[in-house]
Amino acid sequence: MRTTISKDISHFPNFKKQLLHWANQHREVVFLDSNSYQQNYSSYDLVLAVDAFTSIKTDSENAFQDLFQYQSQTKDWIFGYLSYDLKNDTEALKSNNFDGLDFPDLFFFQPKKLFLIKDNHVEIQYLRMCDDEIDYDFSEITSAQTEELTTYNLEHFSIQQRISKENYLSKVAKMLDYIHRGDIYEANFCMEFFANDAKIEPLEIYQKLNEISEPPFAVYFKNNNHYLISASPERYLRKEGTKVISQPIKGTAKRSLDVNEDEQSKLDLISNEKERSENIMIVDLVRNDLSQTATKGSVQVEELCQPYTFKQVHQMISTVVSEVEITTSPIEILRTTFPMGSMTGAPKISAMQIIEELEETKRGLYSGAVGYFTPTNDFDFNVVIRSILYNSSNNYLSFSVGSAITSLSDPAMEYEECLLKAKAMFEVLQSK
Repeated sequence: MRTTISKDISHFPNFKKQLLHWANQHREVVFLDSNSYQQNYSSYDLVLAVDAFTSIKTDSENAFQDLFQYQSQTKDWIFGYLSYDLKNDTEALKSNNFDGLDFPDLFFFQPKKLFLIKDNHVEIQYLRMCDDEIDYDFSEITSAQTEELTTYNLEHFSIQQRISKENYLSKVAKMLDYIHRGDIYEANFCMEFFANDAKIEPLEIYQKLNEISEPPFAVYFKNNNHYLISASPERYLRKEGTKVISQPIKGTAKRSLDVNEDEQSKLDLISNEKERSENIMIVDLVRNDLSQTATKGSVQVEELCQPYTFKQVHQMISTVVSEVEITTSPIEILRTTFPMGSMTGAPKISAMQIIEELEETKRGLYSGAVGYFTPTNDFDFNVVIRSILYNSSNNYLSFSVGSAITSLSDPAMEYEECLLKAKAMFEVLQSK
């Protein structure tokens, strides 16, 4: 049971910084920020969960069943992540590539302390065991000096590229061979950038990345020594009552400081046959995934290839929805759609087999999902892209980028798209 109180916020941007700074003292943190991005489906502007009362941590074997038991028994808010490698629980697949991060495949926790913010109004929910701390914590949060929170002093370290440009072009050519043979018709191919001796302050890096990106699904995640610093623009899956919403992104174009050039870049994206085909293929895959739990005839495409503008790039987003029975388990909805089609390809299983063969790094949390379940079996999860992953116990830092390979792909242009997506991460990690 939780004690709930509400408070008004006089200056939301300042309070957000204070709240994040206060949160970072805890062992477990999930900070989800929409950056006030106007979305069709959104319950909160910001959500913060800290300090685990209970938790679940596991590898991929029987992961969804374990999560089902935990979520069913807890019957409370739970926050955490699903790594890409849970594919091995849903299909006869393996993950044998290098892993420098050593994150669990799945982690969720029931927070003692929860903050839900909407329109300059914060709802604070504490478990009864610690509800006497609400006033003290709120006073501590609002008295923090925000001008002291940002320093960006980075120690120098070298960022390396796991797959060279020459090797990347060769691997994409091999993926195109699979496409031309008919084994797949689209696959998302990713490569890792990494640093072995990276000493960073994750909170500072998050603040800087969020400042230059302002995405609708920003995440600062901490589980002891494991950190996710994410500027994701993409929703994976959301459930509101009996409605399920998926919003895959496929199709990318660069921004320009010149207003006319920027608008032309967006128009070119909309009319680009290759980019549209990428998106439409994944929409078909998502429709098929959602149909596994949907009531008959309820899968619909609300938006197809709509352009959205973010600070770093233009993207094409589609919105696919379905209805489910009220008795359908939320875990089953996730299990039958995971990993998300935008980060795998089609047919999904064949694409994941080829991805495992050609990529050189275990994806782990990258291209997985972070989010939460509510006590009423609703949920909301993002796609972990445009993200930095960090293990402070071994100082290993990693970020990966990828693009969708189709029969229309030019390997050199795909490589340039990857570098475009990596630009923000390089900027925050190499700034002085």
